[in-house]
Amino acid sequence: MKKQLVLAAIAAMFSITAVNAQGGGGQRMTPEERIKFTIEKMAPLNLDAATKVKSDAIITDYINESTKAMDELRAAGSDRDAMMAKRKELSDARDVKLKAIYTEAQYKQWKDEIEPSLRPQRPAGAPAGGGGK
Repeated sequence: MKKQLVLAAIAAMFSITAVNAQGGGGQRMTPEERIKFTIEKMAPLNLDAATKVKSDAIITDYINESTKAMDELRAAGSDRDAMMAKRKELSDARDVKLKAIYTEAQYKQWKDEIEPSLRPQRPAGAPAGGGGK
């Protein structure tokens, strides 16, 4: 009886370890969550009311366009390079619009501090290629 309990405990520990080793993958944020998150991150820019409205509209358009484009590229079976090129095209267009409404200091802060903080961070020890799925 004791052997069976020990074996059951070892099997349970092995199962739990195997499931946790898969990493879970996490969930993507919805476009609405990404918009809210981005706008919250922009608080240090201290935008006036008119610029904030314009900025929020640019960010909302960018995230909606980006989400739509990535969904279309995934459905078409496009490769990573095509997705990265499209994302760069959309972010360059967004940056041109933001540069037109921000002061030089605000735009510099956007590029140097805020935009990098919006990129998803891999957990420590995660493989660079996104795993072997």
